[in-house]
Amino acid sequence: MTEKAVRRSKGSSISRVLEIVEAVASAERSPSAAELAFLLDIPKPSLHRLLQQLQADGYLQVNMRGGLVPGERLHRMAMGVLYTGRHKAVRQAILRRLAAEIDETCGIAIPDGLDMVYYDRVQSSWPLQIHLPVGAHVPIWCTASGKLYLSSFPKARREQILANLPMQKLSRRTLTEPEALERSLARIRETELGIDDEEFVDGMVACSVPVKDQDGRLFACLFTHAPTVRKSLDELCRFEPLLREAARELGELIGELPASGDDAV
Repeated sequence: MTEKAVRRSKGSSISRVLEIVEAVASAERSPSAAELAFLLDIPKPSLHRLLQQLQADGYLQVNMRGGLVPGERLHRMAMGVLYTGRHKAVRQAILRRLAAEIDETCGIAIPDGLDMVYYDRVQSSWPLQIHLPVGAHVPIWCTASGKLYLSSFPKARREQILANLPMQKLSRRTLTEPEALERSLARIRETELGIDDEEFVDGMVACSVPVKDQDGRLFACLFTHAPTVRKSLDELCRFEPLLREAARELGELIGELPASGDDAV
C-alpha cells in the first residue's frame, strides 16, 4: 500500500483537522488551501469544509494575501501548551535566579499582534518597583521586547508594519518617526538585543533577548527592566550574557519530550 493510500485509509476528520492545524502553525509562509490539499493529500471539497469550520471557530484565519495563518484560539492554545504546569516550576526557578543575579525584575513577553503580553515575571526585592503585571499588554514600537520582535521581521515587512503603526509618544524619548525606529530595529536585528532607553516609561530602561525554538525562531522574549535611579541602560545591558544563558534554558524547555509518568505529578 502506498503512503498516500495509508494516509487516506486512516484519515479521520479529527486527524485531518490536526494535520491542517500542524501544517499551518509550522509553515514558514502562510499556505493556500490548494497547497494544503496537495501537501496533506486531502480532497479539496473535504479540505474546504474543514477549513471553513476551523475559521468559523477561530482556530485559523486568512491573511490579506489569501494565505492561512493561526487564529486567536489557536494562539491561546499554543500559549497554554507552552506554559503548561509541567514547565512552570523550572521556568520560575530560571526567572528567580536571573532576577537575583541582575537584582532587577525579569520576565517573559509573548508577541500578540501589535502588542507584547507579559506571561511571566519575577520582581526584584527593591521597594521602588515599576508595576507591569502578568497579562499586561505593552506596545511593540517602544519596548525592548517589542522592538526585538519587530526586528525579527524582514526589512520589507518591518517597513510595511511601521508605515501603518499608530506610534504614539508615550514618553519624552519615544521614537515616533518610522525612519528613526527602523534604524534602531536594524541595529537590534544585528545584535539580537532589544533596548528601551526610556522610550516606554520616563525613568525606566530595559533590555531583552530572544527565546528561540528548536528551529531558531523567536517565540518569546526574555527581558529585564530597571528605574534609571538604580541602573543606566549601559549598566543593565552588561547582564546580557546572563540573559542569553537563561533564554537558552527557557528555549530548551520547549524542546523537551514528556517523560513517562511525569505529567501526572
